[in-house]
Amino acid sequence: MQPKVLFIAHVENHLLNFHQPFFNFFRSNGWQVHVATNTGRRREELDRLGVVCHHVNFVRSPFSLANIGAFRQLRQIMEQERFALVHVHTPVGAFLGRLAARLTATKPVVYTVHGFHFYQGSPVRNWLLYYPFERLAARWTDELVTINREDYELAKRLPLRVKGAVSLLGGVGLDLQQYFCHENGVRRKMRDSLGFKADDLLLLFVGEFMAGKNHLQSFRALQELALERENIFLLLAGEGEYEQELCALVKNLGIAERVRFLGFRRDIPDLLCACDICLLTSLREGLPRAVMEAMAAGRPVVATDIRGSRDLIADGENGFLVPVGNAERTAEAVRKLAADWELRVRMGKAGREMVKVYALERVLAEMEQVYAGSLERYGSRLHLPSP
Repeated sequence: MQPKVLFIAHVENHLLNFHQPFFNFFRSNGWQVHVATNTGRRREELDRLGVVCHHVNFVRSPFSLANIGAFRQLRQIMEQERFALVHVHTPVGAFLGRLAARLTATKPVVYTVHGFHFYQGSPVRNWLLYYPFERLAARWTDELVTINREDYELAKRLPLRVKGAVSLLGGVGLDLQQYFCHENGVRRKMRDSLGFKADDLLLLFVGEFMAGKNHLQSFRALQELALERENIFLLLAGEGEYEQELCALVKNLGIAERVRFLGFRRDIPDLLCACDICLLTSLREGLPRAVMEAMAAGRPVVATDIRGSRDLIADGENGFLVPVGNAERTAEAVRKLAADWELRVRMGKAGREMVKVYALERVLAEMEQVYAGSLERYGSRLHLPSP
């Protein structure tokens, strides 16, 4: 009988943006792939991937009573389908998924934490609210996968069902070849399509429009830099609930003509080729894909000195790390890069070399070992015998 694997995340974007290679991996090994998520306008993309899609009414807040209904849906799905493996992601999906798996005796359960909400420097309330839930759910977890060093050290203290079953992997992996720019043709064509000149200095910020991305710090840095350069612009690739607020913010700061809202984009490699410097001034990250993408494209990055970004950026080598909330230091870092083309090239080359450890094929091989080890504990196999 064909074994079934279930991937759980509270939003469809997470599954579509990060986990398609893992779906393909299981399907190529003869597994039936299921996903449980809050489906929306990208539902058809999931269907086209050949996965079985289950709509679950997740609510983003882990403390919303509406998630009781989502838990019941997950429990029913697990009782009906009898999965041979469950892989959970995102805080709400991960907790409810592990609870449903416990009550339906579904094993093994693998959890990839994309950034604990409790971390060094986080508010005390985060430790009070989130840490107890993670500690409880750890008892229902067979393998916990982390993607940055700080989370790895924290995870080793949790009482997992299988003692010591904690891994540190290179995120979700990146197909590096997609980001190797064919500089002249792509760069010129993309700039022309966006209405920019060859000598304009383009900054790129890739990320969801949400409070945690802290766009304000980048806006204030641009406000300072715009007084010095007439041809500096900031491109924002993303969408989200804060879009109207961000639009109003750039108008109030007097930089509306210097900021371009590009919306949701599927051509990030080409945008990276067109830009000169990447920004990511987040308050919190797990292991930011936006930084890895910039590195793969050979672009220097100015990012806040936070968990995740610290794992990727060696300050002064492939970019600059700046304090959270410090627009002046952010502007200073951009100013150094803007004034020195050779520095940008040198940092870009360094980043391209450093990102190789996060290559998709390497991460897939590491996850294969995680899956195989988890299944073997229960007498199951990842690779099925040939018919």
